[in-house]
Amino acid sequence: MIRFLENFSLKQNNTFNINVLAKYYFEFTEPSELDLFFQSNKIWKDEKIFILGGGSNLLFTRNFNGLIIHPNVPGINVINEDRQNIWIEVGAGEEWDEFVQHCVFSEFAGIENLSLIPGKVGAVPIQNIGAYGCEIGNFIETVNGYNLEKNEVFELPGSLCKFGYRDSIFKNEFKGKVIVNSVVFKLEKFPEFDLSYGTLEKEVKKLGDINLRNVRQAVINIRSVKLPDVKEISNAGSFFKNPVVEVLTGKKLRKEFPDIPLYSVDKKYTKLAAGWLIEQCGWKGYREGDAGVHEKQALVLVNYGNATGSEIFQLSEKIKKSVFEKFGVVLEPEVNVI
Repeated sequence: MIRFLENFSLKQNNTFNINVLAKYYFEFTEPSELDLFFQSNKIWKDEKIFILGGGSNLLFTRNFNGLIIHPNVPGINVINEDRQNIWIEVGAGEEWDEFVQHCVFSEFAGIENLSLIPGKVGAVPIQNIGAYGCEIGNFIETVNGYNLEKNEVFELPGSLCKFGYRDSIFKNEFKGKVIVNSVVFKLEKFPEFDLSYGTLEKEVKKLGDINLRNVRQAVINIRSVKLPDVKEISNAGSFFKNPVVEVLTGKKLRKEFPDIPLYSVDKKYTKLAAGWLIEQCGWKGYREGDAGVHEKQALVLVNYGNATGSEIFQLSEKIKKSVFEKFGVVLEPEVNVI
């Protein structure tokens, strides 16, 4: 199915609910439709292009004067399995958390710690989503898509996706140049649980046995307390990345701020909690008009009603400045600002 519209409102296509217009909007459900669109309408190659998934990790600050492409490819299909593993190809248009639920109920392990993360499957490899000690790049076998520069389909092994902390080749060399149509995940039939992050193990044990369903429910319980539901308060989840600094820098910060949380990355680097830094600067629960910082989680910026994207962005810049002035740490947005 193809949808092509002009001056299309993107309010329902971004979880901040920012009311901006796209000059052109193209949605497809079959990968072949995308190829046909560009092969028969080469004029669109001259337009500024942005690939839009579920809109759960971006902030529009103005109307988009170009072509929005929305890959809405459906499907969850087992393509291979052996005694230990199972390989599942998932369309870019599938809801991520619904896929996680499908896997947990089917007893396929690996991604249960990534429950309740909003967005579509197509955005998962781009952002290399992660939570509670798990990163999706470790479970991606292949990314299938379309190369806009070469006008051809591609199949990229996960090992070549250059996955890093909330980073991938799709945010760098391939940014704006490719469209993800589907992702192949390699999951496990025999779970090896990672409950080491935060209070996850404690929450799981409250529910009873350590199994896939209880791990998923524990993650949902924790996230529901800490993070606002996008259906109730418009937001894009964590607005900033957790900063990664050298171990020596972390030690210096702890000397000055004894309560600062530090999470070891490796022998050279340590990770800071961006939410803690922001909260220490007094931003938690702050509000300017309809743009604000969530009252329970300082890492989340929210739209209480009619805030513009520019107002939310300006608030984020004030937060960045205050954190740098207090801690000497530069916050980087996790949200893609358009």
